[in-house]
Amino acid sequence: MKFPTLTSAVLAFASLSEAASLQQVTNWGSNPSGIRAYIYVPDKLAANPALIVASHYCGGSASAFQGNTIAYRSAADSLGFIVLYPESPNSGGCWDVSSPASLTRDGGGDSTSIANLAKWAITKYSVDTSRVFAIGLSSGAMMTNVLAATYPDMFKAGSVYAGVSAGCFRTGTVAGWNSTCANGQSITTPQHWADVARAMYPGYAGARPKMMIYHGSSDEIINNQNFQETLKQWSGIFGYTYGSPQQTLSNNPSSPYTKYVYGDNLVGVYGAGITHNINMNAQHDLAWFGLTGGNAAPTTTTTARTSTTAVPTFVTSTTSSPPVQTGCVAQRWAQCGGQGFTGCTACASPYKCTFSNNWYSQCL
Repeated sequence: MKFPTLTSAVLAFASLSEAASLQQVTNWGSNPSGIRAYIYVPDKLAANPALIVASHYCGGSASAFQGNTIAYRSAADSLGFIVLYPESPNSGGCWDVSSPASLTRDGGGDSTSIANLAKWAITKYSVDTSRVFAIGLSSGAMMTNVLAATYPDMFKAGSVYAGVSAGCFRTGTVAGWNSTCANGQSITTPQHWADVARAMYPGYAGARPKMMIYHGSSDEIINNQNFQETLKQWSGIFGYTYGSPQQTLSNNPSSPYTKYVYGDNLVGVYGAGITHNINMNAQHDLAWFGLTGGNAAPTTTTTARTSTTAVPTFVTSTTSSPPVQTGCVAQRWAQCGGQGFTGCTACASPYKCTFSNNWYSQCL
């Protein structure tokens, strides 16, 4: 799931003029999963600044991701906010969005370490706690969704590019690869996805971060069905009717994207023909976070949607137990069952489909 690199000229510029601006952070507190941490603090830091946590893609690093997202660093210079760049400790450079530890608040996984890093920055720099946000690409988008579910009291908004819903990538292992989810075969209801997210912080009844979801129709690595499943999850959380956005805006924020505005707390942005090499839109994100003028979720009156025909249609299920694949065999460590699971249920010999919880069984 490595994100394609920028041109060599751009990367050369980034390495010379951007990466050197990053400062590594050590001794910042509890770091149970051993992530590495980097921070960008502009020379002209605002009083009580905002904070953005930026999580990289598989195979990425803090410095590479800063180089890929120069516009956010430039905006930090102009607006005086801080950007944190955590770096994955895992083989392959993917974030752990699959183990019980990371999918549980204070469970000791990567999500816990990132949250503790953010807490350190909030205290050290007197960050305005009403302006703490998260962005992520690919594996980092998955982590951003997980952070929104595990630490909803910390983050006020998130923006995710080419990711999956929180909990979709669960394998029971650290930084495991879930082909069923990646291939868009984990299909279930908004209520079920919302319950998966809520289970990551049991008993929490407070405010949750508003979410903006980007995906491309031609994503060859994270199937575009995951755009729908992520919209389902946050629709279920916020009480919106999935499939019936309040506004559908063509060529917004630009061609070939279409924006689906469910309300103040949820926006989907779908790019026709866009692959996994999706461009991040700092201007749009900063407006979504309220750090700049404009509004990523327009409230001006437009024709309300009365049908779902404009929403991109994929194979979906309206039940919490969709039909499963038959006549196929899952290999060791693969998912083989659970609510919403649509993949193979038979395991290769000598492995057995072993129950983990209501949402996940694995060939062990």
